[in-house]
Amino acid sequence: MEEMRLRSSDFRREREGQWRKLNSLVNRVDRGGLESLTTRELHSLPSLYRAAVSSLSVARAISLDRNMLEFLESLVSRAYFCIYGVKPRTRAVVLSFFTRTFPAAVRHHAPGVLFAMAVMVAGLATGLASTDPGTYYAIMPDHIAQDRTPMSTTEELREVLCSGEDERDSTLAYFATSLFTHNASCGFYSFALGFALGLPSVILLFYNGLLLGTLAGLYHSRGLGLEFWAWVLPHGITELLAICLCGGAGLRLAYAIIHPGRFGRLHALAQAGREASLVVLGAVLMFFIAGLIEGIFRQLVHDPAVRYTVAVVTLAFWATYFAGRHRRGKREATREEGAR
Repeated sequence: MEEMRLRSSDFRREREGQWRKLNSLVNRVDRGGLESLTTRELHSLPSLYRAAVSSLSVARAISLDRNMLEFLESLVSRAYFCIYGVKPRTRAVVLSFFTRTFPAAVRHHAPGVLFAMAVMVAGLATGLASTDPGTYYAIMPDHIAQDRTPMSTTEELREVLCSGEDERDSTLAYFATSLFTHNASCGFYSFALGFALGLPSVILLFYNGLLLGTLAGLYHSRGLGLEFWAWVLPHGITELLAICLCGGAGLRLAYAIIHPGRFGRLHALAQAGREASLVVLGAVLMFFIAGLIEGIFRQLVHDPAVRYTVAVVTLAFWATYFAGRHRRGKREATREEGAR
């Protein structure tokens, strides 16, 4: 009997710290839900639960005292429901994605996104420098030009920017939907073509910038540069950023293929795909927002000052959204470190 009590005491002393920590986390979840735990505590919860399950199994095998068994059984049951029994609400999942997961994923892919931006800017600069009419016709497809050519008069080009009469769809809502489909397709191709070592993604990003620069060059040559960018930027900031996000995600896939690491190419590609898909999923919403601005706002608001104001507000919003979450995350990490 004395040996049994000694064995029970040693067993408890070796593991009691983990049990108390798990019990404390479970109590906090009971009171405030999983949101009450920090990121580090959420990560430690499953491992503490598995350790408690192992302790319960050992305790039953060596027939330790009944009080300890009851405590462990209760703790394991409560921890199980915290991890597996409580399903987050859809609203909470969506909110968490757009407030935490998506910005964090974009920051993780920042090198690829910045490279995609650089490629698109290079295409834009090349298009602006291409002032020859023959080059314009060689670059610009008819369905994008929509009669905006070097042969158009300055007044015809200005009318497109001010009235929106270049759009042929019967309703603004339908036009917004078609724009969303077109722009999202460009982004998805930039992402999917990353499997081909990223080269097609780079070409597509450059070509998108080239189209915009070529069209901008036409308007600049007629003294309509300010009006043109007022026409493009309100929706263009969101749209082009979303395309660059998709392109950066595609380049991440290419990097995983070229530099797979020690676990092999398939493992690296699978992991990169899971991470990159978060960026693309968030970009879908950005394409939708850009489509609404392009298909509705731009057709209803013609004042360049208002258009530029919306463009500046949009740029400030996305900069704060992606960078602001990073600063907040650093402050939370600092508080957690101080608490420990």
